[in-house]
Amino acid sequence: MAATTVPAPHSASAEKDLLRFITCGSVDDGKSTLIGRLLHDSGLVLDDHMAALERDSKVVGTQGEALDVALLLDGLQAEREQGITIDVAHRYFATDRRTFIVADTPGHEQYTRNMATGASTAQLAVILIDARKGVLIQTRRHSHIVALLGIRHVVVAVNKMDLVGWSADTFAAIEEEYRQFAAGIGLAEVTVIPVSALHGDNVVAAGANSPWYTGPTLLHHLETVVVGDDAAARPLRMWVQTVIRPSLDFRGYAGMISAGTVRPGDRVRVLPSGVETTVARIVTFDGDLPQAVAGQSVTLTLADEVDISRGDLLCAADRPAGVADQFEADIIWMHEQPLLPGRPYLLKHGTRTVSATFGHPKYQVNVNTLEHLAATTLELNEIGVCNVSLDRPVPFDPYREEPETGGFVVIDRLTNVTVGAGLLHFALRRSQNIHWQAVTVDRAARVELNRHGPAIVWFTGLSGSGKSTIANLLEARLHAEGVHTYLLDGDNVRHGLNRDLGFTDADRVENIRRVAEVARLMADAGLVVLVSFISPFRAERRMARERAGDVPFLEVHVDTPLAVAEQRDPKGLYAKARSGELVNFTGVDSPYEAPEAPELRLDTTALTAADAASAVFDRLRADGVV
Repeated sequence: MAATTVPAPHSASAEKDLLRFITCGSVDDGKSTLIGRLLHDSGLVLDDHMAALERDSKVVGTQGEALDVALLLDGLQAEREQGITIDVAHRYFATDRRTFIVADTPGHEQYTRNMATGASTAQLAVILIDARKGVLIQTRRHSHIVALLGIRHVVVAVNKMDLVGWSADTFAAIEEEYRQFAAGIGLAEVTVIPVSALHGDNVVAAGANSPWYTGPTLLHHLETVVVGDDAAARPLRMWVQTVIRPSLDFRGYAGMISAGTVRPGDRVRVLPSGVETTVARIVTFDGDLPQAVAGQSVTLTLADEVDISRGDLLCAADRPAGVADQFEADIIWMHEQPLLPGRPYLLKHGTRTVSATFGHPKYQVNVNTLEHLAATTLELNEIGVCNVSLDRPVPFDPYREEPETGGFVVIDRLTNVTVGAGLLHFALRRSQNIHWQAVTVDRAARVELNRHGPAIVWFTGLSGSGKSTIANLLEARLHAEGVHTYLLDGDNVRHGLNRDLGFTDADRVENIRRVAEVARLMADAGLVVLVSFISPFRAERRMARERAGDVPFLEVHVDTPLAVAEQRDPKGLYAKARSGELVNFTGVDSPYEAPEAPELRLDTTALTAADAASAVFDRLRADGVV
């Protein structure tokens, strides 16, 4: 029967306790059907939605003439055609006891990233298990993510019990296996319920097919489970979202309080600067408040003029967050391209975005056995522990103490795509013990002694393009002019500094990271540094440019067509790559990302090596370096 009245989010029902929960599990375990059944059997489907459901069930449903309640959530056309959930579908509903926001998350391994997103704000997880299949790897993966994200309450819905004859032994075996696994990952509050989402048994009302089960129905458990939120009792934390300055007489700092309580007169500390001040007012659209608590969005004014901007954290002065730029963290990788240690990424932490690099994983977690495995990178949907280094200190709390200041997302710098998520454990001790040492002889003094400025000239191009030849000719010309130089050549560096690195994507990234750091130090010494490396990836060349700071950086693309470079093949490398003797060879089975806007592009099909070297010299002279 369709319901004609459902409490609206802003009606009196909004005063009820709110529970946010997710449904997850392996593909085709019946997540959408379960939530659809929960809504339908609770009488929470509006008449127009019921009419649409009846119509869609006949056209794209999977239950013949019967209602396909999964269609209440599977809204994407691709989901209806494939019969799987791809996106995260959120639904609001309410009963007499409680209001709910449910996120129906994908089960297919390809969309684990969506599941992690849906779980990030949940207080409870409903994990479905197909009674015919038992506990699967994807079940364990989702459970591990649930545990990492700090969700303490888990309901295991053993679905499709009708397809195993409502076997009590089958149910007991699945419950025992899951509870053993859950104990190993720290999930203590687990409730296991046998259900048939298709027919409704034990979803809203108890089913007659399981007389051996005496526990609650799913809805009863969701209505009565105690998920106390202690956010208001924790120390004050508020990320500054924006600075409000409508006139010279008002300066306010707006954001949502993620933890704690604040009142006028409270002392607060601004991080990362560490400046302390006092709250003057709590301003809202409806007027000033005597206090504000976690979950409220407010604007705070302060008693003192303090330099605060978006991304700063306001916290309790007597219980502040920490500040650091190096951490250990859990990483959930969410992209087809693996994590490449040493590659620069963007890290979104609260309302602040910083540059970050990751070290080689300390270990990867085998979600099936919980074993810690050695790993050089993290692939799609893999979970591991890495060190992360930021380009500046940020305020933080360990994720398990305060999710809003302990969690972050990882963004690819070139595509702006979210590629991972992380949970901070702790600041590395070395980040607290290492400081810049002031020196007497600085770069300016070295430049005065050398009588010319520093620069980094970064030659990039395919193997055989002529990079080393041009760089060598350029260095000879500079040396003749009395310019202090050093040439870092890709092959030569691999005999020493980078002899431990191979030619995988991860090793190539580390190869360029090390060379970029060396080039920066040499430029700080006042040298004109010539770098001749294939350096196939734009991200690492951009990183090298950024590491140069205010030192002039010339990216020189030695542009030679692959066919021409292969025809030259001075070292016989292309022939070996074509025959399979060399793998991960740029231009053959590893990509080369040509520069999009280099300072110089040298077409070696039109220029001699000497002419190309002269072109770079002329550019250095025009830029005032020599």
